[in-house]
Amino acid sequence: MSTPTLVLGSTSRYRRELLTRLGLPFEVAAPDCDETPLAGETAAETATRLARIKAQSLAGRYPGALIIGSDQVALLHGEQLGKPGNFERAFVQLSAMRGQTLVFHTALALHNSASGRTQEIVVPWQVSMRNYSDAEITRYLEREQPYDCAGSAKTEGLGVAMIDRMEGSDPAAIIGLPLIALCHMLREEGYPLL
Repeated sequence: MSTPTLVLGSTSRYRRELLTRLGLPFEVAAPDCDETPLAGETAAETATRLARIKAQSLAGRYPGALIIGSDQVALLHGEQLGKPGNFERAFVQLSAMRGQTLVFHTALALHNSASGRTQEIVVPWQVSMRNYSDAEITRYLEREQPYDCAGSAKTEGLGVAMIDRMEGSDPAAIIGLPLIALCHMLREEGYPLL
């Protein structure tokens, strides 16, 4: 029996870099997904729904494949924080996060397009931000330009200087792809990891 093709349903360079760490062959494909949160959804529900849609949207293009979808939503005082897109929105996000604790909900979905089975999980990370100044926010944004990251602070880069502490179970989850959970899911599908 041949090993199914592994497909990362994401255009995120961060997720691609994370998946590369496993040393497995994989393809990358852009999923078809409207990332707008639905009314009444929790952050975990939004992240899970989007991860599922990203994985399942590629099933027709990749029959017999294992397709990975992932999404991350940050939650601060009940408000979902997405990707800021530009300096101004990133400044607003980081200002609101100053001295606060927020939760990043990183959802993972693994869709087996041969069987139709989809596994899902949400891996939360609690992040406490420092009480940084406006000048520090400006300098950080000018240097790192994290406009494509939920919450505007890249923990794998200089954004870690904005953070006081973090708590979670899967270090890759905070960057955008929970590798420990993915390994569990791949084993469930009989995919040879080692």
